[in-house]
Amino acid sequence: MVIRVMGVGTSYMFTFLIAGLYGASAMGSFALAQTVLMITAIIARLGLDTASVRFVSENYSQGKYSTLRKVYFTILKMVVPMSMLLSIGLFSLAPVLARNILNKPGMESLIRIASFGVLPFVLLCIHSESLRGMKKIIHYSLFRNMTTPFIGSALLLAFFYSGFTSDKYPVFAYLISIAILSFIALVVWLKKLPKIDTNKERTKEVHLKGLLTVSLPMFFTSSMSYILQWTGLIILGIYRPAWEIGVYTVAFKVSLITGIALFAINSIAAPKFAELFSKNNMKDLENIVHQSTRLIFWTSAPFLILFLIFPTFFLGLFGQEFVFGKWTLIFFTIGQFINAISGSVGLILQMTGKQKVFLNIIITSTVINIILNVILIPKFGITGAAISSMISMVVWNLISIIMVRKYYMILTLYMPKILWRK
Repeated sequence: MVIRVMGVGTSYMFTFLIAGLYGASAMGSFALAQTVLMITAIIARLGLDTASVRFVSENYSQGKYSTLRKVYFTILKMVVPMSMLLSIGLFSLAPVLARNILNKPGMESLIRIASFGVLPFVLLCIHSESLRGMKKIIHYSLFRNMTTPFIGSALLLAFFYSGFTSDKYPVFAYLISIAILSFIALVVWLKKLPKIDTNKERTKEVHLKGLLTVSLPMFFTSSMSYILQWTGLIILGIYRPAWEIGVYTVAFKVSLITGIALFAINSIAAPKFAELFSKNNMKDLENIVHQSTRLIFWTSAPFLILFLIFPTFFLGLFGQEFVFGKWTLIFFTIGQFINAISGSVGLILQMTGKQKVFLNIIITSTVINIILNVILIPKFGITGAAISSMISMVVWNLISIIMVRKYYMILTLYMPKILWRK
């Protein structure tokens, strides 16, 4: 939790520096380039990073280290060539994306720069998620939540005060930090990887087909989750100027503070859910769910109140031009709060073999989000995008809560003295 909070702090420092030093327009351009990179990296990973949490956790807890290593190298054989191929494709298609889709010819060079980050980012995800599966939560949190924006902030300050004020330099700072962290994560993972089995059973054969059977639903889930998260930004990129996208991005990032406890708990909970379910220990699983959702509620509620009462103040910290997003922050905050108090419903379904169920939920929510964005953005701009996000998030979490209750008789939602009591 402490590392997650520090990670959020460094993330906002990075956002604050981009907004304050380079302006809302540069913030918008950075957000679009980052989104293109994220979407490409999701395709390259094919859900194998999320699946690695499950497979690493199961084999590590049972001492099947040979199988664990086979899983890891099988994953690498798939994601490395895929990442390189997609990186080349993104570089080549940058003019088409910038001019014909985003309607922003100036984005061409930024998209080409971002294409070089695909492989390092994919490897960073694979190694950090694998460490998470081994319950090396501090390492995972450092690699995924804190160090990238910290290094990026230092580089950004160095660039700016050296006279490099082009909107390309926030993207440069971000990619260099990813490359550094990716290399360090690889070294740490190889050091932590066990060499000798403690389990005398015969090592299982690991086939890519078997891994993909689990990972592909997770891949589609991750894809839909990111589409759900970034649809508003992409459609805004088509209809609205870069500075407005920058305001939207800052409002979204501020609202994420509401869910800080959820993100921190999810870092720890994923391998624990997989382990307890594999041992059929449903009583402990239920206890962990109830304890975590109670903690999430009480850490999220204060931020909800602050952002609803003082949205202008918090956005004004990034510059007066960001106050324009007051209502955007309000709707985002409500959506994030609902997401937080619903608990780790997505992880529960994915780590207990119900990844296809969760995929269907995400697809439904994504379709609703896309339709609402297409209708509301042309009329209401960034406020319409935030409303669309809030509604789709409510749908996603409500259906997930119902499914977890249906399959495991566990109610993840926490509201004091209203919905359930421990």
